[in-house]
Amino acid sequence: MPMLAFDLLVLACLVPAALVRWRTNDARDVWFLAALALATAGPVLDVAMQFAGRWATSFAASLWLTVAVTMILFWGLMVVERPSWRLTPILVSVLFLLGLLATVWQRDRGRPLAATLSAGWLDAHIVFAILTYGLITLGAVAGIAVLVQEQALKSKRRGRLSRLLPAIADAERAEVRLLIGAELVLALGLLSGAAAELLLAHSVMPLDHKIGFSLAAFVVLGAVLLMRWQAGMRGRRAARWALLAYLLLTLAYPGVKFVTDVLMV
Repeated sequence: MPMLAFDLLVLACLVPAALVRWRTNDARDVWFLAALALATAGPVLDVAMQFAGRWATSFAASLWLTVAVTMILFWGLMVVERPSWRLTPILVSVLFLLGLLATVWQRDRGRPLAATLSAGWLDAHIVFAILTYGLITLGAVAGIAVLVQEQALKSKRRGRLSRLLPAIADAERAEVRLLIGAELVLALGLLSGAAAELLLAHSVMPLDHKIGFSLAAFVVLGAVLLMRWQAGMRGRRAARWALLAYLLLTLAYPGVKFVTDVLMV
């Protein structure tokens, strides 16, 4: 099957998870779980095919990897924070957009990795980077849910979407846990990247655009967590900071890759 056709099929796998929540009898039942399993299996299979026997470096492969990892992390989040299953309308919409971008640029082949990039430190750095972006994506989704719910309370009109989403307290609790996780894993990613650079190139990590945006995101995440505990910052303000951190990491990870591997080729 041509890759474009397969990507479109994987995109279609996400659709039932977006539609199943709009049923009259909305519930975390077997139909919801089956739709979510399909939305996970499609991207995971796509990634398995693209990464079979090699590390795919293309922009499209990176986006599909983000979608697959985020879906897997979401299953874990639903175990830790049971009300988080209600985030699916926003989550699936975000991931569908990422998958659509990957499908549009699926012809991009990326740049081959150098032979020295199989070092354990760099492998760890890549894993930490992927996990960080998956966690911050979920954190941003929870932040969007907070914004939607606060707007519904402010206007005193709850639309269909606000009724599908978790309560503000539940969304905020999930958001904080995800931001803490993202901050810790991002710290490990920065440290492993510095170690890999030192061992492979015998130099300190260069302050390029990717590292600069990552460091800025690390500072923003630390600031929002600190202000939440010290100053009690919550709700809309905290959600906006979470979205800022997501924007910075988007610029650092898929943003820089899009510029270097697509626009500059």
